[in-house]
Amino acid sequence: MKRIIYLITVFFLFACQDKGQRIKPTLGPISESIYASGIVKSENQYEVYSPVNGIIDSIYVSEGDTINKGNIILSISSKVPRLNEENAKLTAAYSDIEANLGKLKEAKLLIDLSKNKMKNDSLMYFRQKNLWQQKIGSKAELEQKELSYQNSKTSYYSSIVRYNDLKRQLNFNASQSKKNLLISGKIADDYWLKSETNGIVYSLNKEKGEIVNTQTPLAVVGDAKNFILELQVDEYDIFKIHKGLSVKVTLDSYKGKVFEAILTKINPLMNERTRTFLVEANFLNPPHQLYPNISFEANIILETKNKALLLPRNYVLNDSIVFKSNGEKVIVKTGLKDYQKIEIISGITAQDELIPPTP
Repeated sequence: MKRIIYLITVFFLFACQDKGQRIKPTLGPISESIYASGIVKSENQYEVYSPVNGIIDSIYVSEGDTINKGNIILSISSKVPRLNEENAKLTAAYSDIEANLGKLKEAKLLIDLSKNKMKNDSLMYFRQKNLWQQKIGSKAELEQKELSYQNSKTSYYSSIVRYNDLKRQLNFNASQSKKNLLISGKIADDYWLKSETNGIVYSLNKEKGEIVNTQTPLAVVGDAKNFILELQVDEYDIFKIHKGLSVKVTLDSYKGKVFEAILTKINPLMNERTRTFLVEANFLNPPHQLYPNISFEANIILETKNKALLLPRNYVLNDSIVFKSNGEKVIVKTGLKDYQKIEIISGITAQDELIPPTP
């Protein structure tokens, strides 16, 4: 008798368990998405590098300070470049055309004098030539007048050449000295590190008196209000996405909240080490406060249906086979799927009762 009661109990328990596993497809919304993780970056965020080696002379900002484009972040000791710049200023001033107008006027005056002398010698030569044709005067006098005329003509044209050469040389010296001033000024400016954007100083990595080089970032500067999302998308999924897709974002700093974003940029070069692509998105409803490098998780929504026939994914074998409660195996056509549910397009109806596949 006890054995019969035990068997009935076991049968009843299994029957209840089997009944509890039976379900019917339901109608509801579903979205297919791609998972991605990443970090928050400030818009226009960049690391500040020094273009020169040296020792930090002064630091003009602190972490958290608001900064405008062109504001000085820090300076590097630069006595020699500053002296070179001052020397270039003196040379530029000395070589300026305005400062050398006296030389040009003097050369122009020599042209005028040579021209007047040439005209006078020309007049004397042709007068003597006419007299000689009238058998008046000597040939020696004619030759002397001709020689004087030729010399004065040569002197006149030479004075023009000298004037043009002087003008060209002065222009060259002025241009060259201005270029040298620009170069020395640029070199001197390299010792003053300035912000390239309006924003906030997020970090300072060095202190006054420390040695710096061109390979080490000295500070991080970025926008104070606007932030972007940098996502890492697996190479397997990259061809499924495009700009404009909706992104659902969750941050550890704001547990329980989901933020809307939109995909704005896909960088086409894959990271060979991680086999991922860098993708950017912008918040549509950003949190009230954010900081760079906060981590997040996201789902890039590929497609959404508001009304679909759905089953739990563990009830569909290989995304194509289901089992009715009578044990019948049915091949179904599936559509969208997420981590928990899968859309059934054809093969069964909402009235069919199903059981999970047998392990």
